[in-house]
Amino acid sequence: MKAILVTKDEDKYGAELGEVNESDLPEGDVTVQVDYSTLNYKDSLAITGASPVVRKFPMVPGIDLAGTVDDSSHAEFKAGDRVVLNGWGVGEGHWGGYAQKARLKGDWLIPLPETFSTKQAMAIGTAGYTAMLCVLGLEKNGVTPDQGEIVVTGAAGGVGSVAISLLAKLGYTVIASTGRANEADYLKGLGASDIIDRNELSEKGRPLGKERWAGAVDAVGSHTLANICATTKYGGVVTACGLAQGFDFPATVMPFILRGVTLAGIDSVMCPKPRRIEAWNRLAADLNLDHIEAMTSEISLADVVATAPKQLEGQTRGRIVVDVNA
Repeated sequence: MKAILVTKDEDKYGAELGEVNESDLPEGDVTVQVDYSTLNYKDSLAITGASPVVRKFPMVPGIDLAGTVDDSSHAEFKAGDRVVLNGWGVGEGHWGGYAQKARLKGDWLIPLPETFSTKQAMAIGTAGYTAMLCVLGLEKNGVTPDQGEIVVTGAAGGVGSVAISLLAKLGYTVIASTGRANEADYLKGLGASDIIDRNELSEKGRPLGKERWAGAVDAVGSHTLANICATTKYGGVVTACGLAQGFDFPATVMPFILRGVTLAGIDSVMCPKPRRIEAWNRLAADLNLDHIEAMTSEISLADVVATAPKQLEGQTRGRIVVDVNA
């Protein structure tokens, strides 16, 4: 079967499309016939070697997959069940979604909501599931639509695109931060009320600034996250889920001890199963399905290696679905 393999031989790192046998698949109690995967930022890091994401070699990358159970000895799943997987170190330490079959631990899988096709599930993927976790983080910390603007950074990316769609449908006023002015119509089509240039947030700022945001979804980190915290209203909530600008956090404690700002970390990789199910059920209820197509492009497995560096350079938009059987 077709698969992308990442290999490392001394200092030589590479990723290419090739063939593997089903007998090569790692141990697991569920085998899934994969329909679709998706290209996330972490996948692009794994494929290019730009960051040490892959922990074992050779590795089939792909942190997401959706498909149908082919064989199972796990109590919760049987042949024919539609399932989705996000994270759990798959594509990093355990072979992932960039193959036509995957063998996995059943505890990592959740049933795919009936609302979604397997393709739509991967149009959402880890990015969309993470965006939903961010929205849940805002809600559970008491942020309501009447409290003011929510800023979404990295707005034209996968997390940002889905977050804007979700928040807008739920009645929030969303401000999209992006470095791509040409994406303004796309972002407003998803529900953003206004667009700001990312440079307004990405440079070194003051410990405290003028209060503006009731909440935030940040996929960027570094100075951007620090500046958002410094300009969040009293009692506001900032959800942090990414590090596209950097993993540093050059901030002070002042927003937290003087304005009662909450910084909520959002982890999608090891997130407990009940919270995953909650997030996917909320996606089924709250995501505007009309937006899925607008934010999604599709590539074949053969296109993944060439597309990965483009994603890291910010040359892609929204969600990229990978048809592993094309």
